[in-house]
Amino acid sequence: MSLATQKMALWPALTLLVIVTAACSGPARPAPPAAVLHIEALPAAAIADPVKAPGLMALDAARQMLGVAYRYGGADPRGFDCSGLVQYSFSRAGVTLPRTSQEIFRSSQLVSPQELQPGDLVFFAISPSKVSHVGIYADGQRFIHAPSSGKGVSYASLDEPYWRERLFGVGRF
Repeated sequence: MSLATQKMALWPALTLLVIVTAACSGPARPAPPAAVLHIEALPAAAIADPVKAPGLMALDAARQMLGVAYRYGGADPRGFDCSGLVQYSFSRAGVTLPRTSQEIFRSSQLVSPQELQPGDLVFFAISPSKVSHVGIYADGQRFIHAPSSGKGVSYASLDEPYWRERLFGVGRF
C-alpha cells in the first residue's frame, strides 16, 4: 500500500475522533457572578486536587487561621474581622470576593439552609434585616468566623440560639 493510500485510509478515523471529542466537551460554564477565579493564583493544594471545590479549599484556609486575633477591618493573618477572614480564605482558593459581608452575600449563589455543605457561607443579621456577619460552614452545625474584639477566629454552632435566631441566609461560590 502506498503512503498516499495509507494517509487516505486514516481520514475517516481522524474525522470520527474529532467529532466525538467535540461532542463530549459540552458547553462552557460561566464563572459565578461577581466572583473571579484566578487560575494562576491557585495554591499547590488546588493543583494537586483540582476536583476540590473552592469552598472546601477556603474552609481549609480558615481552619489554619483558628486562634488568630480579631482585628476590625483586618483581612490577613495579623488579624481578621468576619468578612476579612472569608475574603482571605477564598483568596487562598483562587476566588476574589468583595470586602464586606453584605457585598459577599449579594454576590454569592443563595442556597437553602437545608442544602448547607462544608465551605458554604452562613450570613447573619445581627441588627434587623441587614447582613452584618459571615462565617464559613464547617460541619455538624459548626462554622468558623472572626466573632468580635477580644476573641480570635473560632468555631461557633448554628445550634446556639444566638446564631440560629440571626441566620439570614446561606451562600455558595
